[in-house]
Amino acid sequence: MGVGARSYAAEVIGADFESPLARTRRARRVDRALTVRYPDARCELDFTSPFELLVATVLSAQTTDVRVNLTTPILFARYPDAAALAAANPEELEEILRPTGFFRAKAKSVMGLSRDLVERFGGEVPPRLKDLVTLPGVGRKTANVVLGNAFGIPGITTDTHVMRLSQRLGYTTSKDPLVVEQDLGALLPRRDWTMASHRLIFHGRRTCFARRPACGACPVAAMCPSAGIGEVDPVKASAMVKP
Repeated sequence: MGVGARSYAAEVIGADFESPLARTRRARRVDRALTVRYPDARCELDFTSPFELLVATVLSAQTTDVRVNLTTPILFARYPDAAALAAANPEELEEILRPTGFFRAKAKSVMGLSRDLVERFGGEVPPRLKDLVTLPGVGRKTANVVLGNAFGIPGITTDTHVMRLSQRLGYTTSKDPLVVEQDLGALLPRRDWTMASHRLIFHGRRTCFARRPACGACPVAAMCPSAGIGEVDPVKASAMVKP
């Protein structure tokens, strides 16, 4: 990233006079640039059904998708559907979930949501946000993951990466997930919400790190008001980027 990019970001994008229209256009240019950078952006949780994705997303709290993907094959081999998981032995379930952390709370949540699915929805995951958020352990973030990736219904996933990048990119000044979801959703076409979330998550995991972003290797540095807060040397920054 050169001085010109930093100057543009600091003096123009970060200025208070950026209009809503200019911000919208910039957000869409950023998303197009991230599409080029991350053509394989996707949900990184493994699943074969809406139920598996719902459970995996609940388990992903405070751990990595990699860790969840190592755990769910064992889990679903033992408890393949909502009825089976609802009737699980809590101690046996906790032992399976132990590697994901907070295993007691997670076991309680996935058993509770499974019971609700059986009792209220015939054992099937409902394809509506207002129903999903009534399940134990399921908030809007989890619901939008399931809707977008299992049902093809667009949604903004306000995970830690989307929250951080939305603030760094100047899309929002809020730390409230609901407000961030609304602010980001207003900038992008609804049809792009799910994939735009994936691209921001990929960027947050691979380049725009929480502690020290690789600004010198960032494809959107020229459009980012936070450009320069991390490593600006292109060679050093490129070495930081994760595949």
